[in-house]
Amino acid sequence: MGFKDNLEKKAKEQLVSGVLELLDKNPEQNIEKIFSLIRKHIRDEYTAKVIEDVYYHYSNSKEIQDYVVNILKTTNKNCLKKFFKNIVANALWYGVEKRAKVGEEHNMKVPFTILISPSMRCNLKCTGCYAANYSKKDDIPFEEVERLVKEARDMGIYYMVILGGEPFFNKYMLDIYEKYNDVYFMPFTNGTLFNEDLATKLQELGNVMPMFSVEGFATETDSRRGKGIFDQVMKGMDLLREKGIPFGTSSATANNNIDVVTSDEFIDMLSSKGAKMAWYFMFMPVGDNPVNDIQYMLTPEERLKLGKRTREIRSQMKLFPIDFFNDAPYVGGCVAGKYYCHINSKEDLEPCIFSHFATENVKGKPLVEALSCDYFRELRKRHPYNKNLLMPCPMIDNTTQIREIVKVTGAKPTHPSAEIMISSPEFMEKIDKHAAEFKPLADKAFEEEFNGTGNYEMARG
Repeated sequence: MGFKDNLEKKAKEQLVSGVLELLDKNPEQNIEKIFSLIRKHIRDEYTAKVIEDVYYHYSNSKEIQDYVVNILKTTNKNCLKKFFKNIVANALWYGVEKRAKVGEEHNMKVPFTILISPSMRCNLKCTGCYAANYSKKDDIPFEEVERLVKEARDMGIYYMVILGGEPFFNKYMLDIYEKYNDVYFMPFTNGTLFNEDLATKLQELGNVMPMFSVEGFATETDSRRGKGIFDQVMKGMDLLREKGIPFGTSSATANNNIDVVTSDEFIDMLSSKGAKMAWYFMFMPVGDNPVNDIQYMLTPEERLKLGKRTREIRSQMKLFPIDFFNDAPYVGGCVAGKYYCHINSKEDLEPCIFSHFATENVKGKPLVEALSCDYFRELRKRHPYNKNLLMPCPMIDNTTQIREIVKVTGAKPTHPSAEIMISSPEFMEKIDKHAAEFKPLADKAFEEEFNGTGNYEMARG
């Protein structure tokens, strides 16, 4: 490490130390000091511009100011400091250069985040879910999960999403969270396993932000997950709020619950419970019966309505919503195989949680080697799949893409539903029709809502 590198490292350490000190005492009163300190230590033009953009939006919006102050006042100090250090400093600052360096060395793209499903086991038996069919022998062993997390962290990946099954059903994950305390973990949970001991442990760790899966109020949630489940989830939220542990929610949005999960009543309820963010994932026909499940997908009108409603909710800033599909213009379209990917419970390396195809299995294989695969290179080469970034997906928007990509790369289905996606004439006819019906409305919305443009720089990656 040269003299210049040492100076930059020292400046970063001073900045992080200074911000952590301000966060430790009346952080809501030190916001301007935090911005001033960051400005003082930022050297590169790109980061400086990002900081000024953030400050501009913060200083010109009372809603954003109230949202930020609420987070600073209600979040446990340990959790607050871990979020800044692991996400802001490590993932968004230190990690950028680290990921770029590894990518150059191996002629590949290191993703910003990795999703891992260590286990498919669950304590619930939800209608239409296959997780109850798995046992402990189907889990990825602790040593293997620990290896993958370490290798990802060493490549500069400091933000990881934990899926399942039910992530808190697998007790060894708490040991992983503790050992890798410089990484930020986001487990997506059914919310039924939280008790005083678990909440206390998460408060001590500080680097875990759970996302509660909710499909609406009690009627919608209990009809699929079982009687009384909604109340259990609410108790879990109350417990985390009382201990100052940040959490958010995740809603699989289908045509039978879109109006509920985007309603003012639902958002107000989540906000009052203490949720800081909300993910909206449009229902995808990737379950056990995809041909039949197409009927539950959002109509073209509903899909665009979800995007518009998400932006309205975001302007109110009671919490911060993210719409996995309709926010695509902000991130350059599809991010699969480029900025994120998924390791399933069989250790297949999939580009996306919804795209069940793989050419690599990471069992005993270095993660950097698997990420260097031709399959992911082919995906990135084709990004964006459509100039209209409201049509980002190669499976439901640009349907010939997934068929071509699988043929060119030799990617194999990792779930029976994926095989149907590329081989069933009935499914392909239905999904092609769905895409054709969405296109004219999406083209109109892209022009009206986004002026016909988006983050093409990120699309090129």
